[in-house]
Amino acid sequence: MSAEKQPKLTAIDQWVVLIRLLRYIIPHKKSVIIALVLLVLTVAGSIVGPLIIQQFIDNHLATMSFQRSLITNIAIVYIAIQIFMVIVSYFQLIRFQDIALKIIQQMRIDVFSKVQGLGMRYFDKTPAGSIVSRVTNDTEAIKEMFVSVIVTFLQAIFVIIGVYIALFSLNAKLAFISLLLLPLFLAVIVVYRRYSADFYQDIRERLSQLNAKIAESLSGMGMIQAFRQEDRLEAEFDDINEKHFRAGMRNIKFDSVLLGPAIDLLYAGAIIFVLGYFGFLSLASPVEVGILYVFTTLIGRLFQPVQQVMQRLSIFQQAMVAASRVFKLMDDPDMEPEQQDNKQAEIQNGKIEFRDVSFSYDGQADVLKNISFTANAGETVALVGHTGSGKSSIINLLMRFYEYERGGIYIDDVSLKEYPKEELRKKTGLVLQDPFLFYGDIESNIRLHDKEMTSGEVRAAAEFVQANEFIEKLPDKYAQKVTERGSTFSSGQRQLVAFARTIATNPKILVLDEATANIDTETEVAIQSSLEKMRKGRTTIAIAHRLSTIQDAELILVLHKGEIVERGTHQELLLKKGLYHKMYLLQNNILEDVI
Repeated sequence: MSAEKQPKLTAIDQWVVLIRLLRYIIPHKKSVIIALVLLVLTVAGSIVGPLIIQQFIDNHLATMSFQRSLITNIAIVYIAIQIFMVIVSYFQLIRFQDIALKIIQQMRIDVFSKVQGLGMRYFDKTPAGSIVSRVTNDTEAIKEMFVSVIVTFLQAIFVIIGVYIALFSLNAKLAFISLLLLPLFLAVIVVYRRYSADFYQDIRERLSQLNAKIAESLSGMGMIQAFRQEDRLEAEFDDINEKHFRAGMRNIKFDSVLLGPAIDLLYAGAIIFVLGYFGFLSLASPVEVGILYVFTTLIGRLFQPVQQVMQRLSIFQQAMVAASRVFKLMDDPDMEPEQQDNKQAEIQNGKIEFRDVSFSYDGQADVLKNISFTANAGETVALVGHTGSGKSSIINLLMRFYEYERGGIYIDDVSLKEYPKEELRKKTGLVLQDPFLFYGDIESNIRLHDKEMTSGEVRAAAEFVQANEFIEKLPDKYAQKVTERGSTFSSGQRQLVAFARTIATNPKILVLDEATANIDTETEVAIQSSLEKMRKGRTTIAIAHRLSTIQDAELILVLHKGEIVERGTHQELLLKKGLYHKMYLLQNNILEDVI
């Protein structure tokens, strides 16, 4: 599964993305105003400095008039302005950086919150590494835009305005001619923006693919080494990495043409024009050296922010592409199913009923077809069948991981869609075949950070499922550290912790998705009595491959290609001599009867 291809960003798309990004500034408008005032003061100081030097050259140096008091005052004012600029620049940069970091902090919270609310359909089609890239790399690129591009862009605007005010005050005719530089600047920017967006979009997609491949390799490292797939994965990674390198080189070559040389060429032309203009003037009348100095200096000051803007256009283009990817995730409609949130709805008994439920993951091929059954309060209904028969899909619908549109699912004769999400999660306990343990310790994995649950309740839950025996043997007992995914524990130990986690919430409904599949026979026998205790007084939906674990179920449903083909108790199904009977004989190695 590879990262999805992003559509090409048009100019209108970039404007929409930029406006949406700028909306994040609104909560910080007071800080922005302060930062802008500081920026104006900095720009003003950078323009006043050359004007002071111009006055010194024309009024003192050219005329050889060196009055100590005047020269001293000029020096003091000039030094004071430079010191003032340094101090103001420091606070201005700190203020803008603070705003940028707070914006990205909020954006990452928004993206992460969105990910938490996405439905399983989204995760089915999107690689985990691609999602990680959106939350980390892409938001980091956006941060760089707020930190450097916007500040540079604002500074450029203020500098251009200030420089032209100063130029017009000195020589209106030459200043007016200098205005021709602005459309040339804009032309370079437009050309760069038009072609660079494609390059940066390609780079971001390649980076996303790199992250996806790394995440896949890390999560499947055991299988990779077991089946000697290292060379294949290295070759695939090298291929993606090479494409990322080529995309980067294309962008660098493009930047090398427009970001530096083009602006340098314009600057050289402007200086030649200014010197030529004053050269012709000097043929008719003397030209003040100070005016020449201030004009060339201010033209240089004019080009500095433009050069910086051009250099940061690459960051801007990266940010636009990154932001479009982030907003695409934030706008994704594949949210988890919504509840009608009938506040009065409360699960009392746990009766479950499926009424003619049909379901498709892709909207085309049904994986469940007209599923109907009832699990009365306190009963156990077992789901058996070959791989792909639809067992897990029934669990997914009951847990509201996916939305169903045909048929109905009811708990205590109330539609599943009417219960508040909190009520469903609180009253339904889920144990998966491959339990997930969070980084932390044993107690936090059982408690799941429920502040109302006491340590005594955690211990009682562990004792109930007989997990206490192995926990007490650990060096730190319930404070034993759990690494990522609980990799330092055996499958059986992880499953026991998952059992304790489930029973600690005292649910009305138990959902067991092949909960004993990864437990050895000795451990399975040891927890069968715990499972029986867990099921007492609770409605249980259990998926099982080992038929020996569900022989006492009140109802066993045999599924085949999304349909219920047999139903009844263990003995009733054996007497039918159908699919269940064949499965039972195969598991008990009675092959001659099957043949």
